[in-house]
Amino acid sequence: MKVAVSSIGKGLESKVSTLFGRCLYFIIAEVENRKIQKIEAVENMSAGQKGGAGISAAREIAEKGVKAVITGNLGPRASDVLKQFKIEAYKGSGSVNDALEKFMAGKLEKIK
Repeated sequence: MKVAVSSIGKGLESKVSTLFGRCLYFIIAEVENRKIQKIEAVENMSAGQKGGAGISAAREIAEKGVKAVITGNLGPRASDVLKQFKIEAYKGSGSVNDALEKFMAGKLEKIK
C-alpha cells in the first residue's frame, strides 16, 4: 500500500507539514507487513498555485496510486477529492518516520 505524507523536506526525518496542498514535498512510502519497503520524495507541484492547491495536490497523489495520506491539516475541497479516489486521510505530526510508524501501528486519528 502506498502512503503519502505531506512533508517540509525530502527524507524520513523531515517534519510532517501542517499544510497538505501547500507542503513542499510528499514522501510516498510503500508499506507492506508493517514495514516501509521503499520511499520516494515527490515535489509538490501545486504548492505555489494561487488557488486550488489542495485539489491539485490530491489529484497528483491519486495519480501515484496512493491509498492513504498523512498530514497536519486537510482542507474541505482537498478532502472531497481524496474521498472521490477512496484515499483515506490521517492526522500526523512530528517526523515523517514517526507518523508512518504510528500509521502502521493503527495509532493515527482519521480525518473525516
